[in-house]
Amino acid sequence: MNDAIVHAVEGFVTTPWVYVLLFGIAALDGFFPVVPSETLVITLGVFAASTGDPSLPLIVLVAALGAFTGDHISYAIGRTSGSRIFARLKPGSRTQRAYERVGALLQQRGGLVLVVARYIPGGRTAATLTTGATGFPRRSFTRYDAVAASTWAVYSAGLGFLGGAAFEDEPLLGVAVGLGLAFSITLLHEGFRWVRTRRATAAGRP
Repeated sequence: MNDAIVHAVEGFVTTPWVYVLLFGIAALDGFFPVVPSETLVITLGVFAASTGDPSLPLIVLVAALGAFTGDHISYAIGRTSGSRIFARLKPGSRTQRAYERVGALLQQRGGLVLVVARYIPGGRTAATLTTGATGFPRRSFTRYDAVAASTWAVYSAGLGFLGGAAFEDEPLLGVAVGLGLAFSITLLHEGFRWVRTRRATAAGRP
């Protein structure tokens, strides 16, 4: 069963269509984060290490271009419709708090927030939308987002490649390990954020 799954996936990842899919999902994730694009980038990195296809440099390039494109679409949406989007957010909801937090961080640290937020599923959309809605200069946004998209692509593809190299004879196990690492990093970040929020809340109490 595992061999059949591996052969079916290998048959697809050796075609140029895999790059079309990668670009589309990376771009879509920039403004409509239904499925985190890290999953696909890491998976392709695993197969690049274990089978040689697809090409690791092309994975990084296409993922970065897709992320860069999607982030700019999100920025444009924020620029034109940000106020209406924010008005529809449920008061006190997690989403509203995320947007407010990103807005405050943008005022304090500027475009560096874009680089950090790119590594947080969902956070990247909040950052790019808020950046557009607050009128952050497009030229500065493009400069910071180029750094964010390229480093994120290298990190995600590299994570998968390392997993695939360690489990060259068992690509499915490499995929599982790579995704497990990505999930653990996300949980670790959320844990730190939760602790920081609790401490801030406790400090504000009389």
